[in-house]
Amino acid sequence: MAELGSKGVTAGKIASNVQKKLTRAQEKVLQKLGKADETKDEQFEQCVQNFNKQLSEGTRLQKDLRTYLASVKAMHEASKKLTECLQEVYEPDWPGRDDTNKIAENNDLLWTDFHQKLVDQALLTMDTYLGQFPDIKSRIAKRGRKLVDYDSARHHFEALQTAKKKDETKIAKAEEELVKAQKVFEEMNVDLQEELPSLWNSRVGFYVNTFQSIAGLEENFHKEMSKLNQNLHDVLLGLDKQYSANAFPVKAQPRKKTKLFARLRKKMSSDSTPAKANKSPSPPPDGSPITSPETKTVNHELEPSTLEAPGASIPKSPSQSSLPAVVVETFPATVNGTVEGGASSERADMPPGFLFKVQAMHDYTATDSDELQLKAGDVVLVIPFENPEEQDEGWLMGVKESDWIQHKELDQCRGVFPENFTERVQ
Repeated sequence: MAELGSKGVTAGKIASNVQKKLTRAQEKVLQKLGKADETKDEQFEQCVQNFNKQLSEGTRLQKDLRTYLASVKAMHEASKKLTECLQEVYEPDWPGRDDTNKIAENNDLLWTDFHQKLVDQALLTMDTYLGQFPDIKSRIAKRGRKLVDYDSARHHFEALQTAKKKDETKIAKAEEELVKAQKVFEEMNVDLQEELPSLWNSRVGFYVNTFQSIAGLEENFHKEMSKLNQNLHDVLLGLDKQYSANAFPVKAQPRKKTKLFARLRKKMSSDSTPAKANKSPSPPPDGSPITSPETKTVNHELEPSTLEAPGASIPKSPSQSSLPAVVVETFPATVNGTVEGGASSERADMPPGFLFKVQAMHDYTATDSDELQLKAGDVVLVIPFENPEEQDEGWLMGVKESDWIQHKELDQCRGVFPENFTERVQ
């Protein structure tokens, strides 16, 4: 029987709730249609707007704070990997090995402590602050439903009073329901009227405390991190002073073809008469033009610049008197798409086949007779190899600008040099 009674009570509550929902829905429809007046409280509505704004701002702040903490965690991991890399490359016999290990350990502890304090003093406080909003939001919604119940009871009571046939019993019951609905509504309304303005004003102090905590934690963190970085800087400075003489030397790529000029001279001495005729001011016996090894290259882009360079013209026979102009017009030399031929005043004083300028960034000590000796700051005029097959990867042919200006002797001043010791300037 008790079970049936329990079921009966449950069924009665369900029926009562359904009836209340129907009555509220009917009342709202009448209010929207203008057939029933609605009780309004502008002051309370302003409090609700402030509440919704405060909730929105707090939710965004909580989201951004979690993003900030995730970034701190990521920075911690990145910093940890970087210090681990330093520990791996720092050789045991280097001075300051123990100091770097201690700095790495303190670095990890500092990041961990910073993250944990942010969680305790900012995130957890933020969670507590936002934890009060769901209950208040639920009570605001309930207060709205009770206001509809009050308006419905008031309209029902007024309708019974203005009816032609008055039923005192119904009027009394309607009045009793009106008083009850008004009491429930006013109790909730009074509580919210006190809490909402207080909650709205509390946001200022909360924001101040939250950002002050974050700023203070960041300040202390960066102070301690700055000390660790200074200690690491001092350790590395000591390492650099001890190993500065041998620290990270720049090395040239190994050469496969050494003694280039010695081999060229040997080859030239064993060449036939036409090769020697290139050095003689007199025309060759058969009257045919002879091209020297310096002007005959696999790269045709270099021929005109060699022919047009001052003092580097090839003696010609009478039958060749009109040939140079034809050659210049037909084969303009280009380097990287720029025309190098013609009577350019910029390259009038450059060596034959001049390509571009480079400046030495490091000292280089020649290890072979055909290499240039370089000092940091030397400017070198780059020229092509007579035979491109003789060029090693990472090596260039050139003459130092100072030697060229002073001597104008290409054969005596030119040499090869490692490209990675220089930087192009023109």
